[in-house]
Amino acid sequence: MTGAAAPRRPLRIGNASGFYGDRLSAMREMLTGGPLDVLTGDYLAELTMLILGRDRLKDPGAGYAKTFLRQLEDFLGLAHEKGVRIVTNAGGLNPAGLADAVRELAAKAGIPVAVAHVEGDDLMQLPQPLPYGEPGAGAALTANAYLGGAGITACLRAGAEVVVTGRVTDAALVTGPAAWWFDWGPQDYDRLAGAVVAGHVLECGTQATGGNYAFFDRPGTDVRRPGFPLAEIAADGSSVITKHPGTGGLVSAGTVTAQLLYETQGVRYLGPDVTARLDTVRLSEVGADRVGIEGVVGEPPPPTLKVGVTRIGGWRNEVVFVLTGLDIEAKAALVREQLAETLEGVGSAEWTLARTDHADAATEETASALLRLVVRDASAERVGRPLTSAAIELALGSYPGFHVTAVPGPPQPYGIFTAHTIPPAAVRHEAILPTGTRLPIPPHPAGGVGPEPPDAVRSGAPDLGPGGARTAGGAGAESGAEAPDGVRPGAGAVGVADADASHGPGAELPDGVRSGARAPGEPGAEAAPAGCPRPGTTRAPLGRVVGARSGDKGGDANLGVWVETDDAYAWLEATLTVDEFRRLLPETAGLTLTRHALPNLRALNFTIEGILGDGVAAAHRFDPQAKALGEWLRARHLDIPTHLIPTPEAGP
Repeated sequence: MTGAAAPRRPLRIGNASGFYGDRLSAMREMLTGGPLDVLTGDYLAELTMLILGRDRLKDPGAGYAKTFLRQLEDFLGLAHEKGVRIVTNAGGLNPAGLADAVRELAAKAGIPVAVAHVEGDDLMQLPQPLPYGEPGAGAALTANAYLGGAGITACLRAGAEVVVTGRVTDAALVTGPAAWWFDWGPQDYDRLAGAVVAGHVLECGTQATGGNYAFFDRPGTDVRRPGFPLAEIAADGSSVITKHPGTGGLVSAGTVTAQLLYETQGVRYLGPDVTARLDTVRLSEVGADRVGIEGVVGEPPPPTLKVGVTRIGGWRNEVVFVLTGLDIEAKAALVREQLAETLEGVGSAEWTLARTDHADAATEETASALLRLVVRDASAERVGRPLTSAAIELALGSYPGFHVTAVPGPPQPYGIFTAHTIPPAAVRHEAILPTGTRLPIPPHPAGGVGPEPPDAVRSGAPDLGPGGARTAGGAGAESGAEAPDGVRPGAGAVGVADADASHGPGAELPDGVRSGARAPGEPGAEAAPAGCPRPGTTRAPLGRVVGARSGDKGGDANLGVWVETDDAYAWLEATLTVDEFRRLLPETAGLTLTRHALPNLRALNFTIEGILGDGVAAAHRFDPQAKALGEWLRARHLDIPTHLIPTPEAGP
């Protein structure tokens, strides 16, 4: 640690927003619920950048999250009175504009607040042409480098009470204040890594306090209105995750584990400040609604920054046909045949039949299935009125009971997200201090030192097509960086063993057993016929034992699973191989899967490459952000050792 000052008390840092559109009352709840030193707000995501980019096209003075101003209007005075610093990435594509708006708000209210902001992430402002794009792709709408927390640190050191940024990594909202509070230097890797992990837990708001939690229905668990999380970060980088007293939800090892697994790819969590080793994280429940995080090992950051690019991909429309009663498959086939000629020449047309119907159903709705047609094209005309009119004209001349869920509307533009990298030196990272002074933030001194990827189980690489590269999503998790030379973060060679507690990183499995295969007698070694579980096992949903959390990263998805006992982890690690995962989720067929073992968390983390196509803005799937992918996995049935399944009387 730099400097000779006596160690400070832990930094108490909270979150009041996990996305653009989160609970408006959160700022009030956090400022009035208990003591805080810093309050953060995370408003940016891949889809948000596209939305802000379209806003900026209409109004060059727009491009930031307006809801943040609405929150601040009521509570800036309270934050100033309590001495709480506010740090937010709500600046989006226009941090200078939002900083000016905050100053105007403060002046109007007579509140003497020092405001600073961070610039340099917006590569659309650079004079040289952007090297981001593919042949035939549309022009970039937004292009932003994921910056670290050093600019935030500089603003706070200069006395800023409100710091506004653009596209920094989500964890930078915590690493920046922590480095300011404790006077950490850029090479305090373990300390910074601990703050990154705490920041990752906080960044999605109430997902750390019981929101979207797999075991939400356990007796005594009330997640109807979870409170927002906060972290008490110590000088050594360790932390305690908690929430204000009396707020709803819960903080447990399970809720923290779930958030740690969210949108991460591999055991190394790459970022512009530091690489955090997720396989070194240790959790402990140290009190009611208090979970300690310690042991996090930090390594130098990689030599590149992640760049997120959004562009308008074309035009999209959809029609959802309702099929009721008998002969569902034949009815669906008839509609497809009737529209086949109309769909000729359309860029893409995807049909999905969701069998939501039940035999001998007691209600019409539960007797019905949904046939969804999604069309995309570079031309709005080809997916506009001619197509939707053709669908509606079938109303009196198609299958019995024809109707649709809604009259199709006009075509809507859809977006594409791709991820790239750039050398840190190519970015003009600057802190604009409360005095107006522009302070350049130098690139990290350790640039050029990239971590080697750990061992992992990787399987099923698809045909990448011309050029052999697919840029959507796979560039380095939310942490905002990518490993050098095309190495995917955390991805190892096909077929190598997991890094796990029993065999050590990169060790061979015993007795010649290759990853994905099991020796006779091992859990998961033999598949019993459906409905005929092996002795000592019960055929049951995986979710009876396993929790899950899933999410998107560009065109990829990650799905993390965890259990609560060592016995359950031994079974899970042996059973949920890449092959078994693919069997349970057939929609992953043909896609590259990578499995990462995190024994300290009793967790496995799977990355599914390309399952989301061009990302959330393209709405490639029914669940375009893979939010429920983990719940689908938990609902799949397999043979589970009976002693691992909790009984209602025994609890978890």
